[in-house]
Amino acid sequence: MHSIVECVPNFSEGRDAGKVEAIVAALLAGLDVYLLDKEMDADHNRSVITIVGARESIGEAALRGIGKAAELIDLNHHQGAHPRIGATDVVPFVPVAGVTLEDCIRIAEWVAEEAWKRFQIPTYLYEAAARRPERRNLENIRRGQFEGVREEVKTNPERRPDFGEAALHHTAGATVVGARKFLIAYNINLNTADVALAKAIAKKIRASGGGFPCVKAMGVELKARNLAQVSMNLTDFETTPIGTVFDAVSREAAAQGVEIVCSEIVGLIPRRALDDAAVHYLKVEEFRPDLILENRLAKVIEEKMVPSDASSAGGLRGLAEGFVDAVAAKTPTPGGGSVSALAGALAAALGEMVCRLTLARKSFEAHHKALEESLARLAGLRERLLANIDRDAESYDAVAVAFRLPKTTEDEQAARAQAVETASKGAAEVPMETAELAAQVARVIESLRPITIPQASSDLAVALDLASSARRGAVHNVRSNLPSIHDHKWLAQVSERLNAMD
Repeated sequence: MHSIVECVPNFSEGRDAGKVEAIVAALLAGLDVYLLDKEMDADHNRSVITIVGARESIGEAALRGIGKAAELIDLNHHQGAHPRIGATDVVPFVPVAGVTLEDCIRIAEWVAEEAWKRFQIPTYLYEAAARRPERRNLENIRRGQFEGVREEVKTNPERRPDFGEAALHHTAGATVVGARKFLIAYNINLNTADVALAKAIAKKIRASGGGFPCVKAMGVELKARNLAQVSMNLTDFETTPIGTVFDAVSREAAAQGVEIVCSEIVGLIPRRALDDAAVHYLKVEEFRPDLILENRLAKVIEEKMVPSDASSAGGLRGLAEGFVDAVAAKTPTPGGGSVSALAGALAAALGEMVCRLTLARKSFEAHHKALEESLARLAGLRERLLANIDRDAESYDAVAVAFRLPKTTEDEQAARAQAVETASKGAAEVPMETAELAAQVARVIESLRPITIPQASSDLAVALDLASSARRGAVHNVRSNLPSIHDHKWLAQVSERLNAMD
């Protein structure tokens, strides 16, 4: 990956491992997305999932997680120690390599808008992506939690979401999306069940209470362990190091005759934060990061390694050959539907390339915002079209299975006919979606013509031809499945969708 973005979605489920695993599977269902960490907390009834991905794929991954959480989590039946307003409560994007905080803001804005469009989940923007100063702080948005916001948003214009109507989703609530620096979720457990003490300590050390800058803190009760906890988010560990807050909590607790049992890190932590803590307690003089073996080793490797180039001799052919051979094989899949999806994905990819080439030109600075938005849009479309390569083949296989069902008796014939119709609907729906996605790609590509470098005009022309071929090819596959379908209402809806693209 040429760019790496971290995404740390928080889901309001920390007790049902099956639901959490289903959400993680959805997050990882696309290309260039990888799981770094998964934390489930039964007391908080919350899961924190850490994934990384390319700039072009991380937004779509987050949307898959948001959609799956909306299917599985009903906030009307949710209880836990941690505040929440959504099934997917908060989705931050963090720049790691090859991207800026501004890039992550664009990703966050696109994800927030798409979450409303696709799932009718209203969304708020926070931290660096916030459009109102008071919404930079997550606690301001989440004040009142799901139940309180659900009522207040109906009458208070100040609580309206950035995307969506003045009403929360009836089960999934709302989602807060943003961009920020690396955050450390750090909890300190006390050897007392007195949650009032934990809350008093939290109030004293957090920035909003006049304590340390870049520290958010609250006191919570860990019923399962009969302990009180000071739960913190350190939003800039360079400003307020982890050792500083540990000392402060220890000091305040000791003043009340209480000790620290242990502390815990939720999610991941940069090595430098632990290095700083170690130096703080060991009182190392003239410390510098390259005194650490692993840091020095990583630097040497980085300096010595020659980056691989996929475009070297034979590289690109090797990348394409496997799929082309699969299409040429004596099997019905992958077939025309999968090839159409690939054509659409390639069209989007060409558009992304032209966006990036133009973004590198200062003379096109006036169009940079529009280009960044188009880049994010095309990346999401490419991801969905790539997913349809496999989905199309799978839907055809389902039809083949249905046609092989027995048909000796009348009951078997009826069951087979119903199975064929159901499978055929699925086999028509996938290319229908491919056609619609390809049409969207074409519209974005067309909008790029007047705002991109003229040297790439031929690439945009190829992209438009590919998108057109993808749309037409997918429509052929839709129509090929219609004769097996007798649901007139469903057929009428498909006809309307086809006509809408003409």
